[in-house]
Amino acid sequence: MACFKRASPALVAILNKLDSAEKPTDTDHNLYEFGSVRYHVQASASDPEIIYLSISTPPLSPEVLLRNGLPDCTLQDIRRGYCDIADIVEPPKEGFVLTLRLDFAKLPHSREDRIKAISKISSLQAVILSSQLKDMLWNLGSQDMAYGMCKPIKLVYHPREPFFVIRMPEKLKAIFPMRFKDNSDVILATSLFQELMDMGHSAAFTKAPRCTWSPIPPPELRGEPFEYLTTNGGFVSFDILSHHVKGAKVDRTVWILLNFYAHVKYYVKCTRGFIQIKMRQRLESLVEVMQNARIRGGGDDKKLQMIRVTRRMSIWIFVYVR
Repeated sequence: MACFKRASPALVAILNKLDSAEKPTDTDHNLYEFGSVRYHVQASASDPEIIYLSISTPPLSPEVLLRNGLPDCTLQDIRRGYCDIADIVEPPKEGFVLTLRLDFAKLPHSREDRIKAISKISSLQAVILSSQLKDMLWNLGSQDMAYGMCKPIKLVYHPREPFFVIRMPEKLKAIFPMRFKDNSDVILATSLFQELMDMGHSAAFTKAPRCTWSPIPPPELRGEPFEYLTTNGGFVSFDILSHHVKGAKVDRTVWILLNFYAHVKYYVKCTRGFIQIKMRQRLESLVEVMQNARIRGGGDDKKLQMIRVTRRMSIWIFVYVR
């Protein structure tokens, strides 16, 4: 199931429980989430307002190893975003890339604002990954330039769903190899990609990133391993221009790129559900026609109508079950 929220649901539940607990207790939780993300939450009954939160997350790119913890740019983003409620503990807890010392005494007093603050704390993984991607986009070295563009960098946000980012002289290109389990999903997703391309050529969306789809690998991925170039859904590319990454837009652009696969899966799931609902409604209407024909009886015309309806029902049932 697609999930577009930045906050970790499990981490939100634990922090809310600690915040609303009537009797302080010693807490020591280890959480494992999708994408090999690990959290460790530790609190003491003697000082319940202080909570230590540690996180371990794989690097967004296999080419960028986090040997000495998180990059300085990521740490700066975390300090700016959490300075009012948390401090970075250095060095982090062993086995983790980051440890925060949370002070719940600094949270807002109203319950609604406290829930928002806890949700912000639980978005730590999204902040780390988004900061890594922004840093990569800004620091793609010119030493890898070949034929007017940098070497593609493979990024992995969702396991088994890597995508590529290439820096060119006047733009950035994000390329998503699309793979689906069912052929019907390929058809539904292809209709979405075609719609995105059509919208990109309309006057109302001239400022949006230009989208292109191709059943074969684009030339920018020439030389990449064969396993990344084998798909049944083709390749979707987005051209990211300078005005797409200016100011506050950069965070939104980065988050959309990281969750593009999830958006496509959500679209396919909703479209499939809509089609099944329409098929079920059509099937019910055909059954009603048959029941009315049996009740009223009739001559040859009624029998012929029932035969036609029965054939149509058989086709709809076959398609639905399939």
